[in-house]
Amino acid sequence: MPRFFVDSIEEEQVCLTGEDAKHLSRVLRVRVGDTVTLCNKQRRECTGIVESVSADAVMLRTEDHRDCAAEPSQTVTLYQALPKGDKLDFIVQKAVELGAAKIVPVLTRYCVVKVDRASFEKKRVRLNRIAAEAAKQCGRGILPEVEPLLTFGEAVERMKGEKAMVCYEHGGAPIRSLVSSDDTAVSVFVGSEGGFSEEEIQKLNDAGVPCATLGKLILRCETAPIVALSRIMNEFEIL
Repeated sequence: MPRFFVDSIEEEQVCLTGEDAKHLSRVLRVRVGDTVTLCNKQRRECTGIVESVSADAVMLRTEDHRDCAAEPSQTVTLYQALPKGDKLDFIVQKAVELGAAKIVPVLTRYCVVKVDRASFEKKRVRLNRIAAEAAKQCGRGILPEVEPLLTFGEAVERMKGEKAMVCYEHGGAPIRSLVSSDDTAVSVFVGSEGGFSEEEIQKLNDAGVPCATLGKLILRCETAPIVALSRIMNEFEIL
């Protein structure tokens, strides 16, 4: 069933406008009586029954309000060192599909891409569109966000107050030993093509962020976050 995010689903009627209305009327060609899923971005959803359709607005009646069964109760944040090319597009899409609530891009020592915050903000608009489309496709109950770019130092400071881990190709503890089903929030840091420097790993360890291993194989930077998130979600019994 098509899924749309709205600010509120508490009213008896919801009106979709803009791109959502165009998609419903011109692409999906909905008719009166057809149904869609409406989500309020706060883990609540309902069924929307089409009552009227135009190119500019689609009016829906709401019923069957419920919690979103597909949305993880835990908040998982992916800190991702900037990869080159369009790899971040792929990482964002798959991270959202796997249940991540936030994706935080980080500039680390071995990032090939060198970009300032202003330039990245333009890219972030597209990344959040990718996140939104992935959230709709996989039935998420929130709208995950790609957050503004951080420096490595800023990321370390932020992770000090979180239950976090860093995936390190030179070893660490298994992810299953670093997370528990009782955790409400977990963060995982994944490097770019060059991984992390020894100095960066030391700074993370000093901040209380332990190293996690993904096994003996050296994974590509776009594969590692998928494996890490899959293992975390498996411990939370989401996958």
